[in-house]
Amino acid sequence: LEKLCGGKVYVGLNIPDADTGSRKSIDIVLVTKGEAAIISVKNLSGFVSINDDGSWTSEGGRSHRKECIPDPVSHHARMPASSATQSILLLNVYHKKGVCFHRSVVAEAKNTASVLESYLEQRGVTLPEGYFSYKVIIPNPNFREIYRNFPPEVITYDQWVQLEPEPKGMIFGWVKGAFRGGKKEMQDSFHQQLNFILSTAPMWDRLELKGSKHVLGEFLEFKGKQEDTLALRNIKRSKVGHMAVQKTSMLGLAHSKLQVVYYPRDYRSEGVSASEWREVEVRSSTEVIFHPQNST
Repeated sequence: LEKLCGGKVYVGLNIPDADTGSRKSIDIVLVTKGEAAIISVKNLSGFVSINDDGSWTSEGGRSHRKECIPDPVSHHARMPASSATQSILLLNVYHKKGVCFHRSVVAEAKNTASVLESYLEQRGVTLPEGYFSYKVIIPNPNFREIYRNFPPEVITYDQWVQLEPEPKGMIFGWVKGAFRGGKKEMQDSFHQQLNFILSTAPMWDRLELKGSKHVLGEFLEFKGKQEDTLALRNIKRSKVGHMAVQKTSMLGLAHSKLQVVYYPRDYRSEGVSASEWREVEVRSSTEVIFHPQNST
């Protein structure tokens, strides 16, 4: 998306919802200087068709079960253009299979946008009404259309892989005149403020596993001998920006150790010098407790 649209991507935001007292998960936020759009990414596989009532039916995916999905675009109305100078792209990712989605994707997307707007306003950024437009992306290569009757808001897998990078400030060819013009100094100031707020917003931790697999969730704590947990006491979510954990051994001549390398969180700078990295070695029996997103 950064290559296609330009801008900056923020992954796994976990924004507080003042109305419910809970948090709203936002998979990806892409900030550009062009327009604003909410994109729902649906990981559908198998043969997908549109029913008479507008709902979608998926059959023949990995689950070998029939999947019913409410129409994600039928209730969508184009939102009025605004005088904003930046744009935000929200992606809500749906990976469940063999499940009937009862809640409208559009309603969920609009609610997510409302929560994010409220959060940004609380932190000093006022976003005009009608800041977001809407798209649905289906990136699964196993997606098949029974009939080519999907609405224009839907980008199928075949269309997704053929998308070309857009001119700077455009998202999938949409251009809003309201985003053009304005003093460059004001645009740059708004852009800088928005990026700072999003970079410091609450977000899920991202667990990177071997094989380029990523899991969003929350790092909770270390468990082990008291001596080891005391040595790791400074590694907390609020204080650490990145942490790498690996086992080390001396060719079988000594007991393996757990090596924890980390650097402190610093909102003032994006880069980290080698001198800022810190290292702690503890017993290999020490456990890292991580709670995946959407798990019980």
